[in-house]
Amino acid sequence: MADATAPEPTRRDFIYIATGAAGAVGVGLAAWPLIDQMNPTGAVLAMSSIEIYLSPIRPGQQVVFTWRSHPLFVRRRTPKEIEESQAVPLSALLDPLARNANLPEDAPATDHNRETKAEWLILVGVCTHLGCTPTAFEGNYNGWLCHCHGSQYDVAGRVRRGPAPRNLDVPKYVFLSDTRVKVG
Repeated sequence: MADATAPEPTRRDFIYIATGAAGAVGVGLAAWPLIDQMNPTGAVLAMSSIEIYLSPIRPGQQVVFTWRSHPLFVRRRTPKEIEESQAVPLSALLDPLARNANLPEDAPATDHNRETKAEWLILVGVCTHLGCTPTAFEGNYNGWLCHCHGSQYDVAGRVRRGPAPRNLDVPKYVFLSDTRVKVG
């Protein structure tokens, strides 16, 4: 039941409420651009995943793409490179983990755990020491050599020598067909 002694709302009460509501809306409208500018740009969202057509890449060739502002190495390995990589014992590796986003974190760094199809190796091309870009087909292991500090990676992207603490990362990817892969 309403209190009979409560005063009736006045015009002044209405003005206070209307002014407060307009002020709150104004603050929200002023703050929105500040909040919205923290979202990723359309260019970043567009680069979150890419599709790569593999048919132009020949055996023994590597092509570098840009993915999330980093180099992405796509290498079509020869049967000899696959055989050499599979022959490396885990005890010879500096980093025993696969570092493959498609597998559990504790997966061992076998050649099979570094790729989905033995012929195709897809890696983030950033040295795990200080973020340089290693050069392909150099070093003692015919993989990648980071000239900055001498880290060497084999044909599966596993660190074999130098100050790099980890293997090159394998991003999430899925084969859409025999000639097309989606990374990201």
